[in-house]
Amino acid sequence: MDIGQRSNNQWLAIFRQHAIEHPYIAAALAAALALVSVLLVQSLIQVLTTDSSLFGRYALLGGSAGFIATALGALPALMLKRIPQAAEDAMLGFAAGMMLAASAFSLLLPGIEAGTELLHSATQGGLIVVFGMFMGVALMLGLDEFTPHEHDKTGPCGPGHERCGRAWLFVFAIALHNLPEGMAVGVSFAQGDLTVGLPLATAIALQDIPEGLAVALTLRAAGFSPLFAVLVAAGSGLLEPVGALLGVSLGGGLLLAYPIGLGLAAGAMLFVVSHEVIPETHRNGHQTVATLGLMTGFALMMILDTTLG
Repeated sequence: MDIGQRSNNQWLAIFRQHAIEHPYIAAALAAALALVSVLLVQSLIQVLTTDSSLFGRYALLGGSAGFIATALGALPALMLKRIPQAAEDAMLGFAAGMMLAASAFSLLLPGIEAGTELLHSATQGGLIVVFGMFMGVALMLGLDEFTPHEHDKTGPCGPGHERCGRAWLFVFAIALHNLPEGMAVGVSFAQGDLTVGLPLATAIALQDIPEGLAVALTLRAAGFSPLFAVLVAAGSGLLEPVGALLGVSLGGGLLLAYPIGLGLAAGAMLFVVSHEVIPETHRNGHQTVATLGLMTGFALMMILDTTLG
């Protein structure tokens, strides 16, 4: 048995043991991945039988805007090693507010509207979106539990984290934040409705600017060089166009996949906001400025949705 195969077997054993220790989360992750697989397969069939390439281009452009915004936001970290903690918490609160509002106005409400139109019942339309939302939460909960990663304040976590370099742990942590944002952009363009996709893509790009800076400064504070911190933070934005392509696939195909996909993306974003971003802004004694930042971001997204939607 060569070294690579032995290492793979060791990783499998680590994940298997972790699944035994956390059976409910493992089951939730399996169910969410099964749903994602079904949505992807039916979407692939749709792509092979119809021409929906325009929607994919919309999604790719929206995701690329998030990547560019993340990279631009990270650039000041070449010269800045840190900013006041209160300012960082306010920026992250602003990003959280925009994500919350985007989840509500650009994902959940259009999802309920689409589900109601398809099922001819407001109750059933809402329930199908709620189902997607909980699948999104299950997906992110499982990925968070089973992905080795590290946060600046809480340290390393996840199975096998001791086998990974610290830089990779930070990369995985950033990936868990950016992937659902890209998925949300992709799903919002899945039916080619610019009134849904354009406000969300704009909001995600705007909140990626302070988020990119916060990520780069976190890497610098962890001891990495300025150039490495900026490159990793900027590179993490590449997950947004990747997530957008995944999202447009999830929400394409059968019409019922659209409200489910919108709910799934909303659930994933809500999980990140509640589980990661808001707690991070409340650990340093700056809850007030963080909350004001959140309210500002929420209000801005509400205006964007009204103006562009």
